[in-house]
Amino acid sequence: MKRIYEGKTKDVYELEDGTIQLKFKDDVTGEDGVFDPGANTVGLTIEGAGRAGLRMTEYFFGKLAEAGVPTHFIAADLDNQTMNVRKADVFGKGLEVICRYRAVGSFLRRYGAYAEEGQALDAFVEVTIKDDERQDPPISKDALVELGILDAREYDTLKQLTKQISGIVKVELADRGLELYDIKLEFGRDAETGDILLIDEISGGNMRVYKDGEYIEPLQLEQLLFG
Repeated sequence: MKRIYEGKTKDVYELEDGTIQLKFKDDVTGEDGVFDPGANTVGLTIEGAGRAGLRMTEYFFGKLAEAGVPTHFIAADLDNQTMNVRKADVFGKGLEVICRYRAVGSFLRRYGAYAEEGQALDAFVEVTIKDDERQDPPISKDALVELGILDAREYDTLKQLTKQISGIVKVELADRGLELYDIKLEFGRDAETGDILLIDEISGGNMRVYKDGEYIEPLQLEQLLFG
């Protein structure tokens, strides 16, 4: 097993059979000790965050499998906080695709002259480049195609999958009296087939969830989901 990448919240290893193992850590993104799923730095460490994130990821990837959504998931080991996945190639140097149901976070910071905090959005999808130095700038479909990061058909697939996946998560949360404000997803091309897959994770660390107008922290979210 060889470590090929050390991330903010997960380390990535390549296994002898060519598949990939993700090791979930207790670090979460944020600034000055405050959690923020859209931040580019590790803001704090929360004991149990890695296991909680993996447990949610395993649950939601199972729901996506039932719906026929392609993902890289193979198996999870909660005790060791690891998840085995199929190898996938990211688009360019990595993209994040965000689905927004409420105006919060970076969306509000950019468009606050036109939007009010918490304003309803119609599953608004935007793509950002994974680039910490440049604060993950948003990028348009035309720019993605022009720069050769993906083609127009692939962009349309990303957008359709993002809305489908986010809708499944939103319904699951709503069944428990929770409201999804936004969620950040990542995709890649299957290294063998070239098909687009959901990769990375689906957990409290990459979404904002509220209950009765109050923000729910990642660990609390896991507890509300599973009791």
